[in-house]
Amino acid sequence: MENPIFSVKNDKQAVGKYVPQKKRRGLNRVIKESITPHLLLAIVGLLFLLPFAWLVLTSLKTLDEIFAIPPVWLPETFLWSNYSDAIKAIPFFRYIWNTVVVCLFSVAGQLISAPLVAYAFARMKFKGRDFIFFLMMATMILPYQVTMIPLYVMYNKLGMVDTYLPLTLPNFFGAAFYIFLLRQFFLGIPHEYSESAKIDGASEFRIYWQIILPLSKPVLFTVALLTFLGAWGDFLGPLIYLNDPKNWTLSVGLKAFIGEHSVDWGMLMAASTMFTIPIIILYFFVQRQFIQGITLTGFK
Repeated sequence: MENPIFSVKNDKQAVGKYVPQKKRRGLNRVIKESITPHLLLAIVGLLFLLPFAWLVLTSLKTLDEIFAIPPVWLPETFLWSNYSDAIKAIPFFRYIWNTVVVCLFSVAGQLISAPLVAYAFARMKFKGRDFIFFLMMATMILPYQVTMIPLYVMYNKLGMVDTYLPLTLPNFFGAAFYIFLLRQFFLGIPHEYSESAKIDGASEFRIYWQIILPLSKPVLFTVALLTFLGAWGDFLGPLIYLNDPKNWTLSVGLKAFIGEHSVDWGMLMAASTMFTIPIIILYFFVQRQFIQGITLTGFK
């Protein structure tokens, strides 16, 4: 007959060996599934931050340090005067205001037009709907360079050149990509909401305004952010349509630092940093809604 004392001792030894082994497995799992992926993402994130860090540091260097070989990362003395000189060299705040005006009207136009068209394609049934949607999506294949000259001729005949209308007016007719993005999101909203509202006597516009749009805030934030970024960084459009320097946006105004024979690299980098920072701040404020809108758009 087995001695119970030895049996208890053997059980304790077995448990003592099992517990550390279980902890070790749990630790390995945490390292494999959590720590390692986050560490790799942090490294990749730092790599993406390097160009912006170089931009900021270059804006604080002297001309000799900018062209030093081997490259100098940290300047000996931070030349903050580049920022004040850049603001004084061009009408910086006027260009900022012009850019904000173009961005706000572009966002407003896109949020008015694109959801309406997307709602029609997603929630309403009419003859030729799929064919019209296919034609609209086909316009995304057409490069901007193909339509650039005909559009300029048209706007010139309408007397809109050297105004903000060529930069903002197209947004009030919707962009194919944003319509597609909104349509995919609207398709994921259960049709029971619309059917219940119709039974209660709601019109299509009331369903769109009071039911669909409040449920679509993430994708609306996404469309607004992408439109704002596109208008903020647009260079070719303002360069083509805005002739008077008083009407320039900041993206065009930055070329004032590029002379015929020389470039004021310090002030150019300082102005470019001030041009970039508002976008980064805006993204941090709406990043949760932006990611949610992109993620939920693929669900159906």
